[in-house]
Amino acid sequence: MAPYLQLLGGSAVLAYILQRFSPYPIGTILTTVILFSASFTAYAFWYVVVYPKFLSPLRHLPTPPDNAFFTGQTKQIMREASGIPMRKWNDTVPNEGLLRYSNWFQDRVLVTGPKQLGEVLVTKNYDFVKPRQFRHNLGRILGVGILLAEGDEHKMQRKNLMPAFAFRHIKNLYPSFWSKSREMTECVAEASKSTVPHSEKSKSEDSEKAAADAPQHAPGVLEILGAFVPPQILTRLPIKRNNTIDGASQYIKQVCRDLIASKRAKLAEKEETGLDIISVALESGGFTDEELVNQMMTFLIAGHETTATAMQWALYLLCKNPEAQEKLRQEVRSKLPSPDEDLTAAELDNCNYLRAVCTETLRLCAPVSLTLRVADRDTSIGGQFIPKDTTIILAPCATNTSKQLWGEDALDFKPERWLDADGKANNKGGAESNFAMMTFLHGPRSCIGQKFAQAEFECLLAAWVGRFETTFEEGSPFIDNEPEIKGGITSKPKGGLWVRCKEVGGW
Repeated sequence: MAPYLQLLGGSAVLAYILQRFSPYPIGTILTTVILFSASFTAYAFWYVVVYPKFLSPLRHLPTPPDNAFFTGQTKQIMREASGIPMRKWNDTVPNEGLLRYSNWFQDRVLVTGPKQLGEVLVTKNYDFVKPRQFRHNLGRILGVGILLAEGDEHKMQRKNLMPAFAFRHIKNLYPSFWSKSREMTECVAEASKSTVPHSEKSKSEDSEKAAADAPQHAPGVLEILGAFVPPQILTRLPIKRNNTIDGASQYIKQVCRDLIASKRAKLAEKEETGLDIISVALESGGFTDEELVNQMMTFLIAGHETTATAMQWALYLLCKNPEAQEKLRQEVRSKLPSPDEDLTAAELDNCNYLRAVCTETLRLCAPVSLTLRVADRDTSIGGQFIPKDTTIILAPCATNTSKQLWGEDALDFKPERWLDADGKANNKGGAESNFAMMTFLHGPRSCIGQKFAQAEFECLLAAWVGRFETTFEEGSPFIDNEPEIKGGITSKPKGGLWVRCKEVGGW
């Protein structure tokens, strides 16, 4: 937002000069405070009122209704889950591919049209970078892997990692996905035998859970402070959260270093290192050990959390649609091997309804509902001039459910949209543009692990549905109401998804 340090520094220098050549009895410190307050007030008035409302080249873009004069749409954005306001605006505010709204005194541009999305993600993708604060805050944990790299560094990393994510290589991992999926169902089966239903927990237990969850509000406070305090300072404050994050990050990174060292030793002895992504990347010779650590950290945070969130939403949708769950179970049991046998890529690829259910889940409930970019230079989108440092919003939550792109049933769970009349899978779901589906983004900055994630998700869901009949707990609010969404790295049901799992024999 405002260049606070520059204003403070300028105020201090001016106060020193005034005191040096025309001493005032109030002293240098108080003079600095007065000058800083005056300059900050003037800058804020310019930044919040004068420039955006009278001079900004974006001021003519359509905006949502109920736009507060000073705070814009901040109140609605804070009140609703991430991406939900954008979903409403996308279909209710007439626009030609771009919308403008204000959040915390800052104008943002929401990209809604396929053509405009194509420019941001493909033809001009390196004009738009991830926000500096996001890169710093996440980079201190993950390092600069493919998720955070920009420009030529990103091009190099993606080129060197592509062989590890080639579809032919991913197919070789299907048996591993299936094996881990079976382990998951075994763990769930064992845990369900001794688990007390959530609806029967005592009030004291619920209070303990609420107390344990309380620290999760801390990141919101730090995010607000981040608008005023440089991230380099904020992340070095001697507070418990910073110490916990740094300690956990260093521990996991050391585990990664040990694993890489072990694989490198096997490679030197010409032993087989395995089919996993890091082994392939290591054999490519394109990364140092520390760079591989950064990639491993990136895959841990970007891969596991998103797939876990997708599983929650898939089970929620199948509980809401028991007919679809039963149809999926019949396909899984008829086309996939029993849990005790290995799975081949051909067998999984033959499960068209499974793929349709997974794709529809990812469309309707994108794990990452909203992502930000910042214009790295003066540029344009769809002929509209975009000044440098403008914040650009890409909202899969809105684009994936746009009635203009998907029709009137855009918000309905309809796996059949991903199947042709002959039952074979299709890739468009009835939408005319590829940019109607934004879960994995598109272009050079699209998710490099898309095929990996889709196959992993399909194996996990197939193993689960093949073994369990899943229903909401008795009295669950999800039976009659939409779930309240908890924001964060991913968007998931607040408080978790509580279900009953009944083992179904005969497989």
